[in-house]
Amino acid sequence: MKTKVFFLLIFFTGFFCFGTVMGQSAEEMFKDRSGGAYAKKITIERKPASLPGVREADVTWSKTVWRMIDLREKRNQHLYFPTKEVQGRNSLINVLLKGIKDNVFVSFEAPIQDENEFSKPISYDQVKAQFGAGSKTINRRNFETGQMEEVTIQQDIHIDEVKQLIIKEVWYFDKQKSTLQVRILGICPIRLYYRDEDKEQEDLQRKKLFWVWYPDVRPLLAKNESLNPLNGARSLSFDDLFLMRHFDGYIVKEENVYDNRAILDYASYEYASQESERIKSAIFNYEQDLWEY
Repeated sequence: MKTKVFFLLIFFTGFFCFGTVMGQSAEEMFKDRSGGAYAKKITIERKPASLPGVREADVTWSKTVWRMIDLREKRNQHLYFPTKEVQGRNSLINVLLKGIKDNVFVSFEAPIQDENEFSKPISYDQVKAQFGAGSKTINRRNFETGQMEEVTIQQDIHIDEVKQLIIKEVWYFDKQKSTLQVRILGICPIRLYYRDEDKEQEDLQRKKLFWVWYPDVRPLLAKNESLNPLNGARSLSFDDLFLMRHFDGYIVKEENVYDNRAILDYASYEYASQESERIKSAIFNYEQDLWEY
């Protein structure tokens, strides 16, 4: 009899302790109400994947190109959305702006002419000015007096106006690995907007906002992920998306002796599209032409 009582006592004591532990785990599990059933520590602590080293002596061929990515295309929308923070997720431009604001990395002025994209650093306030944000003085009628008065208003950054990106990348052939490799060098967001006086929205404006040096932004991109619609627990970071080439774009310029002129400077319409495909094919055909069968 004493043995049965002893075992029952041990059973209920263990059950109570197990329930307490489970209750504490559940409490910790749902403590963060913004994300879900668990805190994504792996995402926050994630570091960018290390890239293999390359020696100058091993590079037998290289070509630098500028590629346009239209965020309105379905294949690129994971870089555009969400336009505002949703459950800790942000769009690519929001991540870049936050990094610039917090001085995580440096942003550079987007030159009008074909100059070095990473030569002139600019501040976060200068980036905001590129968006047309900040204080602005306008004339507004005072409905009490009927007179026109100067009023200062504050304009915010409109993230949804960034609908294109330009990435600068270098393709090279590594003879040590016998493979064609690519490295992204920089990212430049492009703002598409209409001027305030263009009430009919007939003249679409296109403006390069700033450049960022991609190796500098990789640590931040690795900690921010884009939603995987098929499995939210296995979403890829923005750094993964770029490394795995999960985007679609077309070449708008290649390095050349004519001051690195763009394709649109010497071709237009379908001829520009054909020139872009020609450059793309020339890059991939270089590796194929090295092999003999």
